[in-house]
Amino acid sequence: MKSKTSEIADGVFFVHSEMVIWVLLTDGDAVTVIDTGYPGQRSDVEESIRAIGRDPHGIEAVLITHAHVDHIGSAQYLADTYGAPVLVHPAEVAHARRECHEVATPWDVLSNIWRPGVLPWAIKLIQLGGTAKYGIDSPTAMPVPGALTCPGAPIPVLAPGHTSGHTIYHLPDRGVVISGDALITGHLTSPISGPQLLPQWFDHDRTAAAESLRIIGELDADILLPGHGPIHHGSVAEAAATARARAGSAL
Repeated sequence: MKSKTSEIADGVFFVHSEMVIWVLLTDGDAVTVIDTGYPGQRSDVEESIRAIGRDPHGIEAVLITHAHVDHIGSAQYLADTYGAPVLVHPAEVAHARRECHEVATPWDVLSNIWRPGVLPWAIKLIQLGGTAKYGIDSPTAMPVPGALTCPGAPIPVLAPGHTSGHTIYHLPDRGVVISGDALITGHLTSPISGPQLLPQWFDHDRTAAAESLRIIGELDADILLPGHGPIHHGSVAEAAATARARAGSAL
């Protein structure tokens, strides 16, 4: 389950693993980490930083798209070990602290276990610590709107639905959107590939998730870095439209 790191634009690194993705943005020796994998991937996150010639002590900020365990699994560790602040959208703070729960339940998983791919995904999730009751002790509410002052200067854009405070990150000067789980290109539990929403049972509010595809489609970019699946090269607006069409009558 090792990860693979690719530089897809100047100072923008896409770290792909079978189960989830994270992104590294650099400015000199300084690093922004966007999402942090499962708890069992902590060494992979650190190694991915070293693989691009940086030191984890150079992490200036950890940004979170949303507070599901596969995206915050190393966040508290990075904060405790390297002193990096963990930033989330103000609308995601309560979820990050686990004051509320906006996640697929064990019953959601069990009721879908018959679907192709769900059982292998669930087994790997358990192996990576995905059943841990894990949150972020002291998340920082990021300033919005506008570009953040960390390496890469990403612009956070609220795209709710998967969770209430799900946030994507736009790098307009590089034509990149980092979409988390608001728009993906593949998942072990999905029978299709290419731009899509996650299966419906993963979303806290499916209607809002579908509407957020319109938000994504308004961003000027031709590279999509999803939270699951491969990189999408091409119009992000068209990718968002494809995902919306695939969701069909559920919208």
